[in-house]
Amino acid sequence: MTEVEIHTEYIQLDQMLKLAGAIPSGGMVKELIAEGAILRNGAPETARRRKLFPGDVITIDSESYRVVRA
Repeated sequence: MTEVEIHTEYIQLDQMLKLAGAIPSGGMVKELIAEGAILRNGAPETARRRKLFPGDVITIDSESYRVVRA
C-alpha cells in the first residue's frame, strides 16, 4: 500500500491520485469512476472531487493508496 502524505485537512480524490502518480490527468478519474474502477474504503466511488481525509484508502486495479497526514 502506498501512503500519500497531505499537509492539509483533506485532499480531493482527483488531486490525490495525481499526487500519487496513479493517473496522468484528472479527466481519467472521471472515466475510471464511470467504470466503477475506483474504490474508497472498499466501496465504489461516485464523485471525482470527493474529499479524502487521513485514513481513507483508495483502490484502483489492486493498487491501494492511503491518505496520511504529513
